[in-house]
Amino acid sequence: MLLTRIVELLHRYLSNTPRSSEGSDDNPAVLSLTQLNHISMYIDILLRWNSRINLTAIRDPEEMVTRHFGESLFVARQLLPTGAHVGTAALGRSAEQSPAPRVADIGSGAGFPGIPIKLWAPNIALTLIESNHKKATFLREVTRTLTLTDVNILNVRAEEVAQRFDLVTLRAVERFAESLPDAARLLAPAARLALLITAPQIKTARSILQNLSWDDPLLIPGSTSRILLVGRAGTKEVTSGQ
Repeated sequence: MLLTRIVELLHRYLSNTPRSSEGSDDNPAVLSLTQLNHISMYIDILLRWNSRINLTAIRDPEEMVTRHFGESLFVARQLLPTGAHVGTAALGRSAEQSPAPRVADIGSGAGFPGIPIKLWAPNIALTLIESNHKKATFLREVTRTLTLTDVNILNVRAEEVAQRFDLVTLRAVERFAESLPDAARLLAPAARLALLITAPQIKTARSILQNLSWDDPLLIPGSTSRILLVGRAGTKEVTSGQ
């Protein structure tokens, strides 16, 4: 796909929103040539692998750009607004702590939103949690081809993970309600949980994870029902709230 077309398709996802104070909607964040090339390469790998294993129901490359990369970069734009220059403060960490913010993507599947977030903010320490062996193999192929560093791919279920993270993402997973307590358990003190869900799932998330402080939901550009919902943990260890 032409890089200029990728830029056109991603424009509305990178424009400023109520949580961004930089510039105006007419001046969206600009992706570098390296980032655009990585997206193009990623699409090629995804199309090739998707013909062999079911990574995504989306087959059209342009729709892949909007639904997968656009939505993922929208999340990154909200939570890591300074992009490649994101530091510990952006994820609520002090300067005395590790300089690499820890991000986990649960049920990563084809790598969304985790890998596009890594493309947006290369200095994060990214963990992709994917229990399906074939999908985990695909994630390793993507990270190898794009020469991404500080990416850990765990071929396990989320309940088996012992680490804690500064940001945990969850998108389009099966058994959504059952996955929420595991996602909350992975949150470090003062960390955030980012859910890419549909509007009817907001009530479920808030009901199950009552210990989190929830931001107002943000509608994904171009959608009438998909939203970004962010929950913020307190300074103590998070429990499920059930």
